[in-house]
Amino acid sequence: MSEKKIKLFRGIKTIITLFAIYGLVQLFISSTSIGEQWKADDNKQNTHLGFDAYNATPSISAPKNMVFSGETVPLHNPEVYERFDREIISNTFFHSNTIQYFKKANRWFPIIEPILKKNNVPDDFKYLALIESGLENVVSPAGASGFWQFMEATAKKFDLEINDEVDERYHLEKSTEAACKYLTNAYKRYGNWTLAAASYNAGKNRISTELEKQKVDSYYQLLLNNETKRYVFRILAIKELLNNPEVYGFKIKEEDLYSPIPYTIVKVDTSIADLVDFAKSYNISYKTLKYFNPWLRKPYLKNLESKEYIIRLPMDKNYYLN
Repeated sequence: MSEKKIKLFRGIKTIITLFAIYGLVQLFISSTSIGEQWKADDNKQNTHLGFDAYNATPSISAPKNMVFSGETVPLHNPEVYERFDREIISNTFFHSNTIQYFKKANRWFPIIEPILKKNNVPDDFKYLALIESGLENVVSPAGASGFWQFMEATAKKFDLEINDEVDERYHLEKSTEAACKYLTNAYKRYGNWTLAAASYNAGKNRISTELEKQKVDSYYQLLLNNETKRYVFRILAIKELLNNPEVYGFKIKEEDLYSPIPYTIVKVDTSIADLVDFAKSYNISYKTLKYFNPWLRKPYLKNLESKEYIIRLPMDKNYYLN
């Protein structure tokens, strides 16, 4: 190859290389811009959901002072503080679950709060119901049911009706009354609300046995199984987050919260042969009837003892069939 052709070849190669480098630079700039746009779009979406994921504080710490039901939490103890800190971090960054807590608490706490107050049970115990069930009528693998997660035997002990047709563990007002009876009983036994809360998870017998065996008188000094060890701190963490959302990056808009649902009542002291037809007579679906009255467990109510039951019906026309 002649020297002239070699120089031409090298010139063309240089030009191609420069174009390639230019193309890569433009691609990088473009991708960075797209990335920033995606980030901006995600920020808008996350802000709407209530949590700014990209601008969240990467490292957070629990507060140094905390009170549960009027009782000071000994956070000066490093081990106690770190257990609390763990639950703060876990719930702060479990975004979807915690945002649901904010939304549902706005609907159901107004029902729970006055019942706690009437029974002289501290308001902080509404957070116990929240961590127990997420304020849903769930059933645990062990068979605990409803917002307050009562086992059948315990529920009956505290005057809840449970049979083939009715299960009042799913009746929010009545199950909250039963929870108040349990907690008041536990408070009389232990003399403090923190141990009463722990006993709700582990059982009074277990807590009493461990207190005697370990020769201490405080929940915070007990060596317990992992679930009960975390239990009170989970309550404390949810209380802290729901009361100080923006400190932990949550931007909850009032219009995004679930509102309480107005309802009217019908008193029934006879049998209902078919709850589907009963629902239709009030222009609602059977599904809606069960949503407002989850304690009804069958598609009928024989009511052989002619007890009076109160059935809720929605006032909001959006629930009507037509």
